[in-house]
Amino acid sequence: MKAIVQERFGPPETLRSADVDRPEIRATEVLVRVRAAALNPYDWHMLRGDPYVARLVGGVGLTRPKYPVAGIDAAGEVVAVGAEVRELRPGDEVLGFCPGAFAEYARTTADLLVPKPSALTFEEAAAVPMGAVTALRGIRTVGRVRAGQRVLINGAAGGVGTFAVQIAAASDAEVTGVCSGRNADLVRSLGAVHVVDYGREDFTDRRGQYDVILDNVGNRPLSRLRGALTPTGVLVANGGGSPGHVFGAMGSMLRLSAVNAVVRQRLRPILPSAPAGPTHEDLLAVAALIEAGQLRPVVDRAYRLEDTAEGVRHVEEGHARGKAVVRVA
Repeated sequence: MKAIVQERFGPPETLRSADVDRPEIRATEVLVRVRAAALNPYDWHMLRGDPYVARLVGGVGLTRPKYPVAGIDAAGEVVAVGAEVRELRPGDEVLGFCPGAFAEYARTTADLLVPKPSALTFEEAAAVPMGAVTALRGIRTVGRVRAGQRVLINGAAGGVGTFAVQIAAASDAEVTGVCSGRNADLVRSLGAVHVVDYGREDFTDRRGQYDVILDNVGNRPLSRLRGALTPTGVLVANGGGSPGHVFGAMGSMLRLSAVNAVVRQRLRPILPSAPAGPTHEDLLAVAALIEAGQLRPVVDRAYRLEDTAEGVRHVEEGHARGKAVVRVA
């Protein structure tokens, strides 16, 4: 099969197209014919082995990538199931977490897949797993957003932010989205009542306004973020830290936890979105929101499989509007 492989840590240019063996599944696994795969910041972090500490404790690989075929988010069709799999059968259309998603076929476990909502194309469905699950956890699981609360989402036009705005709006919160001026109309269309153009205003100048802040960018000091919260508000941190730093976002999370121990406000990181954690329940929840018409993916652009490196570069530069995807078949 055709696949995009990474044989060493480095920039997107280290990715290359290759012919590799089709994965063989075990009794508890499922083989998926990948129709589309999403591009995530997760992918370029894995490609570069960044932060460096992840090579020691994160299962990424120490001197070279542990998993030679890149990608994690996918949508496609089940072509084979292991002897112990009962939930799925060949022909089912699915979306979910498939390590090695930048390929014509990928194997995974049944608990990391859910049925594809019929209203979505494969490209739209591929955009869902990591972005929507992370947003769901940020808004509902960690932020515990309630009706009437004032919620600010920094990075509202990005892969997680576009989902987070919709999920917060579906919770009847008063949503403020922070984005560039060119994305203001998009963010409003997703349910934001207010939009802050970061090119014109620093949202942290708004002292004590927000019950919950979901920070997807990590470009403001913690003290400034806390100042924009109510005295008992919640800061939900998704990422942060500088690329190439030894600890990266992990260092930011450690600082967050240290400050959280001595303040009234709740300062929380989002738990890992993939592949660790209770992802099946979260995937079912976001699929239900899609079926109910309360959530839709925003696809920025689609790349051919052989142009995956170009897509990773686009996402790494931070310019994606919603999600970028790879069209596999």
